[in-house]
Amino acid sequence: MLIGICGGICAGKKSVACYLIEKHGFQLLTLERLGPGPLPEHTFDSVSDMVDYATTHWQSSFVMTEIWSEEDLDTLARRPFFLLVSVDAPISMRWSRFQAKCAAVHLAKPPKLENFVLSNDDAMYDASSRVAAVPSRAQVKLLNNTSSLDRLYATLDKINLPDQSRLRPTWDHYFMRLASLAAHRSNCMRRQVGCVLVREKRVISTGYNGTPRGIGNCNEGGCPRCNNAGGASGGGVALSTCLCIHAEENALLEAGRERVGGGAVLYCNT
Repeated sequence: MLIGICGGICAGKKSVACYLIEKHGFQLLTLERLGPGPLPEHTFDSVSDMVDYATTHWQSSFVMTEIWSEEDLDTLARRPFFLLVSVDAPISMRWSRFQAKCAAVHLAKPPKLENFVLSNDDAMYDASSRVAAVPSRAQVKLLNNTSSLDRLYATLDKINLPDQSRLRPTWDHYFMRLASLAAHRSNCMRRQVGCVLVREKRVISTGYNGTPRGIGNCNEGGCPRCNNAGGASGGGVALSTCLCIHAEENALLEAGRERVGGGAVLYCNT
């Protein structure tokens, strides 16, 4: 597993990396940059070299905090063992953290809030790197709005970042995701529901709620009750006049057309 951590200046990327290293035995991977001091053990000239190393040692656990462009992310995201985590915090809190870091290294005049914001914008919104788009692609989004490292670690314990099902979902999670995807096909004006009919881990049929075949879509006026915003058609009232059918009914009807027998399980996103 390779976890990449992205975020703005002093959002807490290194704190999350330290947690994974201390609590779960992850190894830090870094990219070589000019600077004082010896290079860390696992240092690479490029993201491609880093990915090649992680691929060779794919059964180990690694973490990195240096994703400087969307191109770098594309290289990392090709691997099925890669997980992207974004970390964010209020700008005032990040500025306070930056001031504390400056004090720790005895910097005489830490930057003002305005200069910190400008530096953060330069780092995040550089047109050539498009790094601002990277956090939006994260599978896990973490709000680090605490000044307590213990509280941050407690939150990380709860979300369990090293959970392998984040990379490859369990069968139940997989089928529920399919049900949620099917819900997006719903044409009902009242709610979106999707359903997947499964037997022996094989998808038999899918369904979503909406008007039956041969009747205009609900979102095109096909069901008068769902399209009537008045109180008479409120929750639980005049249900007999609703033309829409449930996602489960649609899935079973589709299975019936294929003459599928029993023993199947329904996954529904309600």
